[in-house]
Amino acid sequence: MSTDLDRAVLDYLSHLGVERGLADNTLHSYRRDLRRYTAHLHGRGIETPKAVAETDVLAFLGALRTGDTEHPALGAASAARAVVAVRGFHRFCLREHLVASDVSAAVKPPRPAARLPKALPLSDVEAILTASGEAGTSLAKRDRAMLEVLYGTGVRVSELVGLSIGDIDLDAALLRAFGKGSKERIVPVGVPAVRALVAWFGPDGRPRMAPAQWKRRGDAEAVFLNTRGGRLTRQGAWDVLRRYARLVDLEGKLTPHVLRHSCATHMLDHGADIRAVQELLGHASISTTQVYTLVSAERLWEVYRNAHPRAQQGR
Repeated sequence: MSTDLDRAVLDYLSHLGVERGLADNTLHSYRRDLRRYTAHLHGRGIETPKAVAETDVLAFLGALRTGDTEHPALGAASAARAVVAVRGFHRFCLREHLVASDVSAAVKPPRPAARLPKALPLSDVEAILTASGEAGTSLAKRDRAMLEVLYGTGVRVSELVGLSIGDIDLDAALLRAFGKGSKERIVPVGVPAVRALVAWFGPDGRPRMAPAQWKRRGDAEAVFLNTRGGRLTRQGAWDVLRRYARLVDLEGKLTPHVLRHSCATHMLDHGADIRAVQELLGHASISTTQVYTLVSAERLWEVYRNAHPRAQQGR
């Protein structure tokens, strides 16, 4: 039976989707986290937002880290994401006058341990791209174009599969990507990626695997298609990368996000301005991009330790 608490959560999710314009993947995460939160509160006999106390929110945070009979324990990053969803919900309840105060205001998300992004050496990236260009089939041309665009532009996999023909200007070597929250940005496309896209498109400027009849109207504008002639999905793109990872002995190390990390890290290694990299990747905050400078600093120290004759000597 639906309670006042359940209805308030549904209103909050509707607010996030309609008024805030959150991306589908983000909205799905919020829905999953808040479903777990309401189950936790129902288990404590709470059925309205007014009945929630700070101790209930703290108990939920504890349950996230320890797990229970129905839910596994979450790491710091996943638990922090869930707490952000909960705090957003309680702020919403306060703005909508459903409660008199925000009981979650003092509850701080756990701080995840700093993790450096994984970036492939340039030689590994080149091996992947070479492997994708060995066959002359239409499927191989699609794969080469996908991989060149992923590494050459740093776009997210969701942005890649969402590309439509009108989003790419091959003459100007630019593409239009729609990032998180449907934020639009213009991204330069390198010469290898342009060449790969030209090879993937047929003489009529359409993808080579286009079917005689489209199943869905939106598929007719897709840049990347699956073998059935529909728009390639995120899962389909992951499958392509897994196949090439096996070919070049990088199984378990290659994902779309790894190519994005590699793009950013290699640019910074070669002197790119961090603000330009931020714009290229579509990061809302410069702090998100700054983590790649740590990667480059680590590589610099590794080279220094291995190459300088006095790097390993005591002071």
